[in-house]
Amino acid sequence: MDAHDRIELTDLVTRLGRWLDGATFDDPARFFTADAEAHTAGGAARGRDALVRQARRNHTVPTQHFITDHRFEPDSDRVRVTANLLAVFAGADGPRLLGERYDLRAVRTADGWRITRVQADPIWEAANV
Repeated sequence: MDAHDRIELTDLVTRLGRWLDGATFDDPARFFTADAEAHTAGGAARGRDALVRQARRNHTVPTQHFITDHRFEPDSDRVRVTANLLAVFAGADGPRLLGERYDLRAVRTADGWRITRVQADPIWEAANV
């Protein structure tokens, strides 16, 4: 894995956060393989359509995802990416903040790196702050 791969993977994870924040959930193939899966506090899903449904269900208020401290563990054309995530949900009752650790898996495809698995492990939460 070279510096270009690290830049592409960091960009992929950043664009995932922006995709969730934008709440349009269009063109999931830009991010995920066809059989990608997600395991988050909001549930589990497998396949792009299911991932979009889960994202829509869990992002009904404005959100902002801050993703930092990316670490990469390459294995040929596959990689594990871990990062810290602060997700802010701006609900009518006040903001809800989630501190989580992303554990993502990605694979190099003909179209670039794509996510095969998203695991978001909660670390802390604060509501109405």
